[in-house]
Amino acid sequence: MKKILLAEDDADFASVLKQFLELYGYSVFWTKDGEEAYKLFQNETFNICILDVMMPKMDGFTLAEKMIEYNPSVPFIFLTAKKLKEDILKGLKLGADDYIVKPFEVEELILRLNNIVKRSEKSMALNSNSEEIKIGKYLFDCKRLELKLENTIQRVTEKEAALIIFFHKNSNQLLKREEVLKTIWGTDDYFSGRSMDVYISKLRKYFTEDTSISIESIRNVGLEFKLKNADL
Repeated sequence: MKKILLAEDDADFASVLKQFLELYGYSVFWTKDGEEAYKLFQNETFNICILDVMMPKMDGFTLAEKMIEYNPSVPFIFLTAKKLKEDILKGLKLGADDYIVKPFEVEELILRLNNIVKRSEKSMALNSNSEEIKIGKYLFDCKRLELKLENTIQRVTEKEAALIIFFHKNSNQLLKREEVLKTIWGTDDYFSGRSMDVYISKLRKYFTEDTSISIESIRNVGLEFKLKNADL
């Protein structure tokens, strides 16, 4: 059974959601606040996490930051009652795989969860088949999710890793946005498009120390991961 960490302070809502998730074959571990959720996250292995944004003791955004620092390979989504652009962008920048606004249809949530878990498993399988990749001056450790440059190490999330590997395999080629989105996100909807833009900005910062590497956006066409003098 796939294991879900559900962090939600509304006991009635959490109880109903937990029952629905279990009906669809998930094993659900419910916590009522951010601190409790983080302790459980450190002691259990989860396939995905569902985090309410507004929680006592530790809010969902802070919880997500600590979870990424502890183990960046576990995907997570946010639940919120607010449809604020600022909150959505903040969630995207933190690396959320999705953002669900209450109220929502449980069937839609299940579909999104299934898709995220499938992509996560596919990404993990891809990473496990690779060891290290040389990208310009950098060395990317696919198993440890670490981007290395001399004595510096940048830990990346699972989705960042999948994007790095995909770009490297298709370097110096013009890629359509839809192709990248469907390969890494599984969909090319608005949320995924905004999410990808955030991730592209992050990767540009990660590779900033090597001027032979660039990620160029061609308006209304796509993206190109340029790697000069590439040793592919």
